[in-house]
Amino acid sequence: MGTEMVGLGSVDPTSDRAVFRQIADQLRDAIERGRLSEGDKLPSEARLMEHYGVARMTVRNALQALQTEGLIVSEHGRGVYVRTRPVVRRLASDRFARRHRKEGKAAFLAESSQVGAKADVDMISVQEVTPPPEIAERLRLRSGEVATARSRRYSLNGKPVETAISYLPVDIARGTPIEEPNPGPGGIYGRLEDLGHTLERFTEDVHSRMPTQEETRLLRLAPGVPVFRLIRTAYDLNGRAVEVCDTIMATDAYVLSYELPAH
Repeated sequence: MGTEMVGLGSVDPTSDRAVFRQIADQLRDAIERGRLSEGDKLPSEARLMEHYGVARMTVRNALQALQTEGLIVSEHGRGVYVRTRPVVRRLASDRFARRHRKEGKAAFLAESSQVGAKADVDMISVQEVTPPPEIAERLRLRSGEVATARSRRYSLNGKPVETAISYLPVDIARGTPIEEPNPGPGGIYGRLEDLGHTLERFTEDVHSRMPTQEETRLLRLAPGVPVFRLIRTAYDLNGRAVEVCDTIMATDAYVLSYELPAH
């Protein structure tokens, strides 16, 4: 794709803003305005050097800045492309609605179907572990008490977007389908309600941070892409915490959407 097709302008060498940042600004604007779409190939380094009249290192610095932001990805031997991002609008007010479980859909499957994406779950392991202190506190476990932990990774159209570990009290989960890799229609929330733990409410704490090396590997994150860490606690009608889910989400794959009452 030529530079004339993405509406790139010129740079001002007298500006206080570094030239490579001006180039990055123009390419970012082209991406955000849709002149460069997901999957499009960016102009080559040679074309950008010619267009702006700058050295190769200046162009490389501009591209590196955009790669750090997670906007582009370099494919060895092929070129630089606008990064494809399977964005899911995560509707907190709807994702755990009982109607989804009645339809046999866990929350992630319900969300992926809304954006027409193919959902996959892998890396499933189920074991009894001593949970981290903050998880144990939410489950009101005694010191050293174990919980059933379900670990998995979720993907959309083959791209990993989140990992999650659900911790449940062993007196609820042990010997039930919750311990199976596939707990059945409606996921573990469906099984909790089958066991008499009708869900009443959820709380979620969300913060963002840079990923660990292992999280970068598991989610195949581009350099500079942060993650959301979301900790959700599910309570039954008796006020008991029946599950705590520790989720790591790629920030470039999700929009967190919340509907809040005005009263």
